[in-house]
Amino acid sequence: MRELNLYPQWVRRNQVAPAAGNPLPAADVQLAPPVVTEALTPEAVHLESTTPKISVDADILSTLPTSALDGLSWPELKQRVRDCTSCKLRAGCTQTVFGVGDENADWLFVGEGPGADEDALGEPFVGQAGKLLDNMLLAIKLKRGNNVYIANVVKCRPPGNRAPQADEISQCLPYLQRQIELIKPKMIVALGKVASNALLGKDATLASLRGKQHDYHGIPLIVTYHPAYLLRSPTEKSKAWQDLCFAVKLMTDKST
Repeated sequence: MRELNLYPQWVRRNQVAPAAGNPLPAADVQLAPPVVTEALTPEAVHLESTTPKISVDADILSTLPTSALDGLSWPELKQRVRDCTSCKLRAGCTQTVFGVGDENADWLFVGEGPGADEDALGEPFVGQAGKLLDNMLLAIKLKRGNNVYIANVVKCRPPGNRAPQADEISQCLPYLQRQIELIKPKMIVALGKVASNALLGKDATLASLRGKQHDYHGIPLIVTYHPAYLLRSPTEKSKAWQDLCFAVKLMTDKST
């Protein structure tokens, strides 16, 4: 449970936590809400409700060493990612997770980082959150690999499925930036706060970013919830649907 960041299971109300080995009386214990275990894959712990606040400095993002990747083709960029040891994440993961889909796609969906399933298979969004993302795509008449590309901000799994840290984002973001340059998408959908803030160079709440058209170097960018968060908060799916409909409308208006 600790590995899944599902602790504490209970907390004492209005009292200091006891020393180890001294359990609380049942009357003083406030139980945490029940956990739906079937929805909790290793990927699904990328939850905004448990993600530490990530501060992505806009000045840092504006001075990232993207020039080192300028001109790289798809094969060269993939090899560069496979060989990358620029941050500590590479030493703790099985393999890098580059991205998947149509390399000339109109739609680009960007998540936070690989989970355990992705680390094992080398493809983003392959667990329960990935199944939900596929359903989200189908709802707006899209399909993984068909005019859709899926990537993450960081290409290596953070230990314990924690959120990527600012320095790790800084090292890995140029790879995503080069992917965007190669794909030339017409719409970017940022899934979750980490992806949104990294692409926009902000430190903002998801609520403040949703429902608006943002701009990434001339490309419209829409912010919505990470599918893993929706697994834990299914009542928010209606809001995610609104975000997707907004993105579709923008794409339709752009093409007419």
